[in-house]
Amino acid sequence: MTNNQLTLVPGSVAVLKVVRSSEMGVFLDAGTGNTSDDILLHKTQQTAPVDIGESLKVFLYRDPKGRLTASMRIPKMREGQIARVEVINITRDGAFVDVGAERGIFMPFAGMRGKLSCGDKIWVKLYTDKSGRLAVTMEVEDEIRRASKPAIDVKVGSSVSGSVYNFSEQGAFIFTTERYIAFLHLDEMISRPQIGDDVTVRVTYVREDGRINVSMRPVKEESMTADAETILDFLRQRGGKMPYSDDTAPEVIKEKFNISKGAFKRALGRLFKARLIEQREGWTYLMEDIVD
Repeated sequence: MTNNQLTLVPGSVAVLKVVRSSEMGVFLDAGTGNTSDDILLHKTQQTAPVDIGESLKVFLYRDPKGRLTASMRIPKMREGQIARVEVINITRDGAFVDVGAERGIFMPFAGMRGKLSCGDKIWVKLYTDKSGRLAVTMEVEDEIRRASKPAIDVKVGSSVSGSVYNFSEQGAFIFTTERYIAFLHLDEMISRPQIGDDVTVRVTYVREDGRINVSMRPVKEESMTADAETILDFLRQRGGKMPYSDDTAPEVIKEKFNISKGAFKRALGRLFKARLIEQREGWTYLMEDIVD
């Protein structure tokens, strides 16, 4: 990076020469030929001793008075890299994240996914925007794909943990601590996670491409018991009857019980075998002897 005025913008990294010192710290040559443009590197922002004439790699930001200022605390990420970082501020134009620099790095609204809050930890990529400033984006699919590894020797039924980095209409994508890419279908969610959330899930399928399908739900037998209890509770709350049965549309089942049509039918079948329910004309009823 050359010392010209166009590249010296807040949020960028530059190599600048120390030209003079003061009680506050040292001043760096802004390359304009005007000493009034020299950039202060305050003593508190120096991570090692500096000498006049030395060239330093610094991070540039605005101080509280709006002046361009330097710090030797450089972002821990390099341009093009991805990392999981913390959201430290939200504005109407975007958000700021902590990448280890003196100031947070800006993420424009266009680079955000989902509704973020301070304290969220999200996957981002560091890049330089059109004005020469460092910025981040949550569009990290290609980078995560390149950083991932195939799920070799992973057993169905085992648990994995990771964080959600993207959503589609079908479900959520998770990058696990083992660097696997996992897909969590909507039907396999007990509750809908947010982007950035940490989740622990169960492996249900290992795909040929090395990715895995996962579920928040327990194994089928346990799940059927839990789903059956949910249906029983629902019936009791409605006085022992409900307008839902084997013939109810899948989207209605999903909305009312947050389970798939298949899981709903399996749970009903379990309740039928136990002689706890009966169905008549599209309605499901608790057997009279167990109605509260």
